Amino acid sequence: QMEDPIQLKEEGNKYFQASDYEKALQSYTQAIKLNKDKALQAVLYRNRAACFLKKEEYAKAASDASRAIDINASDIKALYRRSQALEKLGKLDQAFKDAQKCATLEPRNKNFQETLRRLGANIQEKVNAGGTLRIQFSTDSRVQKMFEILLDENSDKEKREKAANNLIVLGREEAGAERIFQNNGVNLLLQLIETKNPELILAAVRTLSGMCTGHKARATAILHYLGIDSICMWMSVDNEEISLAVCNLLQTITDCLLGQGKEEHHGKEEALVLDTKKDLRMITMRLLDMLVSKKVSGQGRDRALNLLNKNIPRKDLKDHDNSRSIFVIDNGLKKILKVVGQIPEMPDCLPLTENTQLTASVLLNKLYDDLRCDPERDNYRLICEEYIKSKIDPQDMDKTLHAVQIVSGVLQGPFDLGNKLLGMKGVMEMMVALCGSEREIDQLVAVEALIHASTKLSRATFIITNGVTLLKELYKKTKNEKIKIRALVGLCKLGSAGGTDYGLRQFAEGSTEKLAKQCRKWLCNTSIDSRTRKWAVEGLSYLTLDADVKDDFVEDEPALKAMFDLAKASDKTILYSVASALVNCTNSYDTKELVPELVQLAKFSKQHVPEEHPKDKKDFVVKRVKRLLKAGVVSALACMVKADSAILTDQSKELIARVFLALCEDPKDRGTIVAQGGGKALIPLAVEGTDVGKIKASHALAKIAAISNPDIAFPGERVYEVVRPLVSLLNTERDGLQNYEALLGLTNFSGRSDKLRLKIIKEKALPDIENYMFENHDQLRQAATECMCNLVVNKEVQERFVADGNDRLKLVVLLCGEDDEKVQVAAAGALAMLTAAQKKLCSKMTQVTTQWLEILQRLCLHDNMEVQHRGLVIAFNLISADKELAKKLVESELLEILTYIGKQEDHPKKQHIISVARDCLTKCMDYELIKPFSRA
Repeated sequence: QMEDPIQLKEEGNKYFQASDYEKALQSYTQAIKLNKDKALQAVLYRNRAACFLKKEEYAKAASDASRAIDINASDIKALYRRSQALEKLGKLDQAFKDAQKCATLEPRNKNFQETLRRLGANIQEKVNAGGTLRIQFSTDSRVQKMFEILLDENSDKEKREKAANNLIVLGREEAGAERIFQNNGVNLLLQLIETKNPELILAAVRTLSGMCTGHKARATAILHYLGIDSICMWMSVDNEEISLAVCNLLQTITDCLLGQGKEEHHGKEEALVLDTKKDLRMITMRLLDMLVSKKVSGQGRDRALNLLNKNIPRKDLKDHDNSRSIFVIDNGLKKILKVVGQIPEMPDCLPLTENTQLTASVLLNKLYDDLRCDPERDNYRLICEEYIKSKIDPQDMDKTLHAVQIVSGVLQGPFDLGNKLLGMKGVMEMMVALCGSEREIDQLVAVEALIHASTKLSRATFIITNGVTLLKELYKKTKNEKIKIRALVGLCKLGSAGGTDYGLRQFAEGSTEKLAKQCRKWLCNTSIDSRTRKWAVEGLSYLTLDADVKDDFVEDEPALKAMFDLAKASDKTILYSVASALVNCTNSYDTKELVPELVQLAKFSKQHVPEEHPKDKKDFVVKRVKRLLKAGVVSALACMVKADSAILTDQSKELIARVFLALCEDPKDRGTIVAQGGGKALIPLAVEGTDVGKIKASHALAKIAAISNPDIAFPGERVYEVVRPLVSLLNTERDGLQNYEALLGLTNFSGRSDKLRLKIIKEKALPDIENYMFENHDQLRQAATECMCNLVVNKEVQERFVADGNDRLKLVVLLCGEDDEKVQVAAAGALAMLTAAQKKLCSKMTQVTTQWLEILQRLCLHDNMEVQHRGLVIAFNLISADKELAKKLVESELLEILTYIGKQEDHPKKQHIISVARDCLTKCMDYELIKPFSRA
């Protein structure tokens, strides 16, 4: 008889394969008796459980599987066998839990998914039939109760809403999410979605999002249980709220698969390595398929594009893996090009929103920017060229029109690539020729393409030569408002290509005000489609380069409000155009200083010299800013900042930051800006965007922080987010005004709480603040000293002053001797707090400079009572710290000063000063260094 358990296990396996379950059972039982290895014991128990299943001895099968699970909780075969046994025993709720664990450990196993569906359906059938399972179904009857209320069509509406909200909250908690997941919850949530009731669908989808957050295994299981096709179908519906909620669910699942979001550990289950690449590619392919499907709504297409925009390109270019972008380019670039090539006015157009094609252009740009080398970029270009060539057909004008539209779309994305595509044989000529077509649709597409092509001056030159006359003819002759406004924008764009209003006036034949008036009419006409009205805004973004136009525009309150309303629609083009127009109106663009000698030389050579228009002078700019504030510009800007990152480009952010800085110029307006959400809106602008944009936004924040109550301007935790932008302005590359206002803001913050002081220290601002205390500029030195005065309340700062090997204390003592009273007030305040908090600093003060006593005496005799009081407090701190130090002061002229002040008559305005002097003398008497005196 064999005594080796491993050999017995192998023998049992042979009998099992031969369907001799009795002999297999004997072999496994004998092996269990002889075996001492835990891992092997688990295998033997689960194998014997398989024999009992075949023999239909289900209780014994469940018992053996449980023993295997006790040894290894993640033994997937044992879990599945116990699930099978429990199902046969009628314990469906327990069987479901085991099957759920199996699906969590192996989300792609179709057998587990099918078992889950079958068990879920059986459970629900028994629950609906009122069986005994109702009570034993869930360890938490509350979860079951919620589903019962939601699935009962006769439930009270208020009860349903409450149950839905409770379910969402429960799904966001780890324990609650696991309870729902382990108790047939996913199947029940699926039933809620299938009711087609929008409120129930939203509740179910939001609960699923909560359950997926931060749990890769559960998210993977839910993805496979629901199916990516179903998820994409729900996201495709023409209901904005549901489409967005499903998009958020898919984003949460994607975050888990990418290993992003909050990291949580879930024991042995999480220790399993899940291969997520296959799932991510499956999601990507389905999203790309959505782009070209006619069954997908415009909103659904936007969601797919936004998900691709967010998850495909690398977040950090230091990460060398751009395989996701390469995969999309190889498998979906033509699909994205098909979207940008759609013409909304044509009958075969895919369902689109106003943002769809621009979002597709943004995706094209992000994919192109994510490429690492020339061969990758060449491949991208060749795919585009091949696709465009396939659309050009002289016999089929509609196909050719799509080719032009694709080029137009690429020009709004990767512009350099768009320029190369314009260089393809006959493309530019085709655009110009289409402008002269009799068909309005041809004119419409061609004019738009010419506008986008003319951004580059070299292309603009070609269009100026070949297309300006056509654009002028179209503007004058067409009765189609859509074409008319686009032709006008084309002329405006070409006219402003040089960046001045001079060229614009030349093209507009001196009638910029007339053209602008027409644009304002279109803008205010709500009967015109919003896309055409947005072109009117783009026209104004060029026309407002003219000082007369911008002045008239801000006087037209209905036009301003119409523009702000359009801006809140969050379209990429409109955001940029609105921001550009506002930059022009507030004169917040960069201007080059004219060198007088060069101006004279230009005049001598009879060249045009741009001169400042009277309405571009400061007084007019201030008036325009006030009008914009009155019209509600801040709330419009705040809405623009909230736009999706795919729509709000870094260039738009910079323009918005410039406008905010111009609006913050007058301290009286800053309260209004804060009240309308300007403070909150500036924080993301100071953190993300172009370097110039971040500096402008940080400067605007500094202006607000300098004079506002931080608790009102930046309530709650938001105030801590403002510290870093302010510290970023403490840089020698920034100008003096930026340094000064940042210091004022930090001074204001550091006076509020120790938590804020710690945040300033954490952002490594102390060395910069100390450097500015050495500045020759009086205001900078004063602001830095005042900031330090507030910071020394913090113990960490005090310890830096106590530490050996630095001149911090010496600097503060010497600043107390400055002639500038404001610097003296701040420095004396800092020294008073330091010497009160740290006795070591009292003796150290006498060692840092030989001038210490002379400076202290000058403070105590100062004409400014605030300085004098702080000087006397320093004297009291020194006397209180050490008797020997007190003796040194008594032997100096300071005793005479203290006596003189202490003998003065009580006076309400001076009482605080007299009292401190008397406290000093009293302390000296306690030391018996002086004798009591009596006042006359």
